[in-house]
Amino acid sequence: MGQVAVLFRLMPMGVETDMNAMANAVTPALPAGVKVRGMQVKEIAYGLKSLLVSVVMADQGGILDSAEQALAKIPHVESVEVMEEGLI
Repeated sequence: MGQVAVLFRLMPMGVETDMNAMANAVTPALPAGVKVRGMQVKEIAYGLKSLLVSVVMADQGGILDSAEQALAKIPHVESVEVMEEGLI
């Protein structure tokens, strides 16, 4: 079974959201078998930032949805979007 690389974009509730706290909550929130490869805070506009999270997981059914749902449950995360995904 192959591996899948996925780039998620996490949008915070607002400009006052602590992006470091949000980033620190990512790894513990993810299901088993999903490994974080990198994170980056990206400026959007007017002080709003997003958190880009790159992960690698097994190419198996349902794990992508589980990871997306887990990230959406992190405090102060308004939305989660899959920006890119591909086999590696």
